[in-house]
Amino acid sequence: MLSLCLPTDMTDSSKMIINLALFGMTQSGKSSAGNILLGSTDFHSSFSPSSVTKDCCLGRSCHLCGFMRRGGQEITLQIQVLDTPGYPHSRLKQEHVKQEVKEALAHHFGQEGLHLALLVQRADVPLCGQEASSSVQMIQELLGHAWKNYTAILFTHAEKIEEAGFSEDKYLHEASDTLLTLLNSIQHRYIFQYKKGNSLNEQRIKILERIMEFIKENCYQVLTFK
Repeated sequence: MLSLCLPTDMTDSSKMIINLALFGMTQSGKSSAGNILLGSTDFHSSFSPSSVTKDCCLGRSCHLCGFMRRGGQEITLQIQVLDTPGYPHSRLKQEHVKQEVKEALAHHFGQEGLHLALLVQRADVPLCGQEASSSVQMIQELLGHAWKNYTAILFTHAEKIEEAGFSEDKYLHEASDTLLTLLNSIQHRYIFQYKKGNSLNEQRIKILERIMEFIKENCYQVLTFK
């Protein structure tokens, strides 16, 4: 059962814990993106012709002091990220992956709640076809009717867009109908993750700032899993 509420951690005026979950197809860059969000190497990430992540794994960042201000007071931020197996998976059955993710969401975020689900999508791979829609369908099933308000797309390998001579706006304008429909459904919440030009810390800060914008739009509400 899913419900919406304001997490108890938000009542602590000096500390904020943000809970995120990563979804996406095999080799979309979920684990690598999770490491950038955490500022660590908690999640194993490597190139492989098959799925690398086989189990759900929760990572916690160090405390980010003075990351933002709220009510005139500096806030210490901590990020918790749930990495999930690729879906569809090259070795595991879809129902097995779905059940494992469902149990992990309830175990890790059952009480504290989930602030945002990030659908990780390679910018250089068009979002189309049944495989691409499978991850979206799993998010819909696991998050329930409110999924549209708690989902954003994280485009990895965004440097490929620049290499191809596209701006972000042109890229989105020429995107597949499947992607455009999804973006409309989730109120155009998206983030581009670049590997070139910026340090990992700069990438991290920019992505976290964007994520916090989405969370503020939701008035810091979360999805809880019971």
